[in-house]
Amino acid sequence: METRAVATAQRKVSPSRSLSTRHRKGLLKYPVVRQLIRFTGVGIVCTVTSLALYAVLRPWIGAQPANAAALIITSVMNTAMNRRLTFKIADKRRVLQDHLHGLLVMALALVMTGGSLAVLHWVRPEADVAEELWTTTVAGWFATAARFWLLRHWIFRRARHI
Repeated sequence: METRAVATAQRKVSPSRSLSTRHRKGLLKYPVVRQLIRFTGVGIVCTVTSLALYAVLRPWIGAQPANAAALIITSVMNTAMNRRLTFKIADKRRVLQDHLHGLLVMALALVMTGGSLAVLHWVRPEADVAEELWTTTVAGWFATAARFWLLRHWIFRRARHI
């Protein structure tokens, strides 16, 4: 009877343990590589969503407000997805704190992408939506690198080695 209870307890622990202790070959043995792969997938989904929101909102509210709205909406989605998928945090503890920190990181992205739009409109006042999208996308790539670093080393550092 006692052996059965121990075996049941081990089965409950082993699936999560096997994910982090499983022997991996090549670059996948490094947690940062696995996290970058998952982060990239989340980033693709969030970038497409952000670009679509920007393109829909821009004619109604202008470039800067559309950029801000798209970033705020997708930032909440991005933090939730990275929390669960990239860093494998499923518990509800610190979820509000994680999202507040995620919004702070989003503010950095907003400064970077908003600044890039300001520079584009200063250099080329007649820029169209396609040029604005390319500009915010390139600036977003730099913001994404900063976001990954901040997520990994600040917000979700408790799960850095998963």
